[in-house]
Amino acid sequence: MPHIHEKIDFTVAIFVVQAGKLLLIHHRKLDKWLPLGGHIELDEDPEAAALREAKEESGLEVELIGERPPTTFPGTRALITPRFLDIHRISETHEHIGMLYWARVQSGDVTVAVKEHYDIRWCTPMDLEKLVPPMGPSVKWYCLKAIEEIMDHE
Repeated sequence: MPHIHEKIDFTVAIFVVQAGKLLLIHHRKLDKWLPLGGHIELDEDPEAAALREAKEESGLEVELIGERPPTTFPGTRALITPRFLDIHRISETHEHIGMLYWARVQSGDVTVAVKEHYDIRWCTPMDLEKLVPPMGPSVKWYCLKAIEEIMDHE
């Protein structure tokens, strides 16, 4: 997807948890282990982008976890609140504002998006320590937090 601005873009990250494991992809371009995710396109809202990216990158239909305020009226549609927001540097001149969602699997079979990723796999908290290349500390914190919070509510 083309950038919507040369300096900054809005993105989504979807931390999908099932049976105490989190779904991760090994990103080809960045050579990093990451959650599912990508850019929010101009014709979609963050919630739609998260559902689209999850399906495109994993083959799964997911349910986003979060609060939706009861404020949908003509002209206004309430969205599920991301669990966290961050801003992260992509290059010397470009940043992403990330909306981080927790999610559960609704249906589908996991498939790797081979044009974008080397691999896709379910990881336990212990598996996060053994990934090659190693996962960055910020992403690892979010992974562990997602597993902890979703398992606490199952």
